[in-house]
Amino acid sequence: MSKSNHSCAHSAPLRISKCAGTRPRWRLVFGFAVLASGHSLVTQATGQDAQLQSRKTDSIQGIVSNRVTHEPIAHALVFSPDSRFGTRTDDQGRFEFTLPPAVARQGGDSASSGPVALTAPDRPNILTARKPGFLGDSNATVQLTPAEREVTITLTPEALIMGRVTLSPSDLSDRIGVELYRRDVQEGRAHWVMAGSGVTKSSGMFRFAELIPGTYKLLTRESLDRDPITFDPRGQLFGYPPIYYPSAADFSATGAIVLSAGKIFQADLSPVRQPYYPVKVSVGNATPGVPMNVSVWLRGHEGPGYSLGYNEQDRMIEGSLPNGTYTVEASSFGQAPATGSLNVTVRGGPVEGATITLAGNSSIAVNVKEEYTRGQEPGVAHSGIGLGISRPGGRFRVRDVNVALLPADDFLQGGVAWMKPPTGPQDDSLVIESVRPGRYWVQVTPMKGFASSVSCGGVDLLQHPLVVVSGVSTPPIEVTLRDDNAEVEGTIEGLAASGSGEAGSELSGGSSLYASVGDNGQAAGYVYFVPLPDSSGHFTESAVSPDGKFRSEQLPPGAYRVLAFDTLQPQLEYRNPEAMRVYDSKGPVIHLTGGQKEHLRPPLISTSE
Repeated sequence: MSKSNHSCAHSAPLRISKCAGTRPRWRLVFGFAVLASGHSLVTQATGQDAQLQSRKTDSIQGIVSNRVTHEPIAHALVFSPDSRFGTRTDDQGRFEFTLPPAVARQGGDSASSGPVALTAPDRPNILTARKPGFLGDSNATVQLTPAEREVTITLTPEALIMGRVTLSPSDLSDRIGVELYRRDVQEGRAHWVMAGSGVTKSSGMFRFAELIPGTYKLLTRESLDRDPITFDPRGQLFGYPPIYYPSAADFSATGAIVLSAGKIFQADLSPVRQPYYPVKVSVGNATPGVPMNVSVWLRGHEGPGYSLGYNEQDRMIEGSLPNGTYTVEASSFGQAPATGSLNVTVRGGPVEGATITLAGNSSIAVNVKEEYTRGQEPGVAHSGIGLGISRPGGRFRVRDVNVALLPADDFLQGGVAWMKPPTGPQDDSLVIESVRPGRYWVQVTPMKGFASSVSCGGVDLLQHPLVVVSGVSTPPIEVTLRDDNAEVEGTIEGLAASGSGEAGSELSGGSSLYASVGDNGQAAGYVYFVPLPDSSGHFTESAVSPDGKFRSEQLPPGAYRVLAFDTLQPQLEYRNPEAMRVYDSKGPVIHLTGGQKEHLRPPLISTSE
């Protein structure tokens, strides 16, 4: 019996049923299955424990460096925008985040069934660095890929303008206002925008910090001399007219200050004391109690520096100015905005009796002619800004085109003028209301195709600005839309492929660019189609995918220079032929006709060179 049991005990599992007195086959098979399953679970748990243990030591390391000198930056703050991660760099500019461990999660409907899964560890998607003395620009922020473990963040050192204002005839200085303007490119054209203002210390010292690289102009604000020792309210009034660095009398004649990253510029100014005389200009048709904006500049030299106030009750522009000829402009607000201007001359005495007459701001009609050749697509509903009117259910009726007037002057006086929104579902009128007198570039944004021609009174508004004259009716703006655009695709020479992806999308007119990007959320480069002078083409920009490819499917016919950069170029003055001459040898020229398809390999322009 024992022998038989011993023999059965050593038999193969498939033959064990032949032995007398053995257990049923299903019980033994179930027992082996449980043992095997238990062994598998133990092995899986052991492997996952090891994986979980390894994830506990997962980390993100990096270095913060100076974008100009490439030196490491010690004690910089590195953090995620959601404030979940934060640390400071060490003396060598390095930092490290130890990621929280992965969490084991039991699958299935119950805690005891289904496979065990590891959730992804909590990690930042974006890291930003900050330190006093450096700019918080786009270079200070990086986007991380899920597998990225080593990153580099670069900080751009701030530029500074500092100096002293000395008021003559005393060697001592008093507090006086200073203003700083920066040359800024918008829609391919450069304008002067205020970059800072302040008041000097009692010593006359001033300082403008955190300045980005660029071109600047500096001036003092005019200041009346009210020394309590010498001031006589019934006598001659003295003051300090604005002075423009280094010693010019108007904004256009002043020298430009060119700042590079980290540069410190010293600028000293010495305004000259001059006699000031009272100025009173009445506004004949103004409404009492309605506020008024008043601008003053030397005649023929528009710019900041001088000022006059407005008395709402007396409808009077009042103040003081030194000798000279000035342009005084007044603009009212409210339901019926109006504008008026007048030239006044100060010659050693008060100015009284002058009157400004306001004229209502212009309303300009827009006529649109569609010459589409590819079929009219049915209207779609979407929440386009300024293009439609809300319907029941929150949907929008979309207009075919939007037209805006962009100021062509150096200081963007008056701001952008837009078409008025429709008053109801049946309102198809296209009108730009409340347009102040001045010069404007016309921007046409169609929902389909492009503006092949834009004119007003016989003037080609694609090449010349629209001139709006106070009190004079402006003819309608005539717009013709077409859709026989060309297509261009290609690959950037000199751009190392870093992966695959779709070719970049494009958006024309200098608007925000929706780019095709890689895993780190950044485009590999940017291609700009710049119309040549007198060309019918429209400026278009396209993003480059990680494999170096790009595609633009909405290029109007015309002649273009194609420029490929490794970074965005928001300050590209593409509407200024003189400024673009530096790129004459940097990219190919193409001539496109309607429906043409072109393939290019433009060279890469590296901005780090």
